[in-house]
Amino acid sequence: MTRRENVPSERIDRLELMHTFVRIIESGSLSAAALQLGTTQATVSRRLKTLEDLLGARLLLRTTHAMKLTDDGERCYQHARGIIGNWAALEDELKNAEDDPVGILRVRAPHAFGQDQLIAPLTSFLNHHPKLAIEWTLNDKSPDFIGENIDCAIHVGPDIDPTCIAVPLAEVPRIVVATPELLNHHPDMTHPSQLASLPWVALSTFYRREVTLTHGQTREPVSFTISPRLSSDSLYAVRRTVLNGIGAGIVSAWVVLEDLAQGRLVHLLPEWQVSPLPMYLVYPYARYYPARLRKFLSLMREAMPELAGMRRIEGNKKAGQ
Repeated sequence: MTRRENVPSERIDRLELMHTFVRIIESGSLSAAALQLGTTQATVSRRLKTLEDLLGARLLLRTTHAMKLTDDGERCYQHARGIIGNWAALEDELKNAEDDPVGILRVRAPHAFGQDQLIAPLTSFLNHHPKLAIEWTLNDKSPDFIGENIDCAIHVGPDIDPTCIAVPLAEVPRIVVATPELLNHHPDMTHPSQLASLPWVALSTFYRREVTLTHGQTREPVSFTISPRLSSDSLYAVRRTVLNGIGAGIVSAWVVLEDLAQGRLVHLLPEWQVSPLPMYLVYPYARYYPARLRKFLSLMREAMPELAGMRRIEGNKKAGQ
């Protein structure tokens, strides 16, 4: 029997078969691949079988609860990734002589920024590139680029994956705030060490039990422990709880600009600074990056430092290189 005897006679899109196979491997299951591809698990299974029939080789060993690449499957996966990448590069180059992005860009963004600060530049970006669509996912966790089929992520904080490219975009200044009513019960706050006596609300993503402030001129650091009455991984939840007078909190300056202007919150010890949080655009290494990712990176580099409450970083150099 030759390798082609079991192959259907109708026209076969080999690129689609390889793309499906790569999605199966990188997502971890046929059902996850179907979800990412917007099709059914039966269709994914049929494509896998067609690819195996075309190649005359078993690519996956599957049981009810596990899936494992065969040696042939591993070779197929490596070749398929290269072919798909080369085809994407060719298609992008020939279709977009003027570097006009097309297709779908899948972006992960932090909840607070993603539903507030970034919507205006994102809208402008889409208006300038009518052939482009964006899948805008909000999540504060570190992205799994392969498993979740994400092209890039906006990441806040110093902890970045060294295996990825991380392009600095801006810094997020942070400040200590509390309500005037709370401070009426704790007057004469003149030194960071006194802040330990306040009730606190903690943004658990970045601080839980200890706070460090640095004097803006002398650079003297002062650290003290806190016992938060509420801890949350949501910036908006922390802001709202602080506004309700439960305790003082450290928040991104941009999220409380109006509260400070209206007198609902007070900036405590402004001469003492909380270390700002770096913000990056993070994406995996690849031999080729499509125009949609390159254009989005340019947008973020330009727009992010100009957003209210943000600060420019000197020297936008790629991390991890």
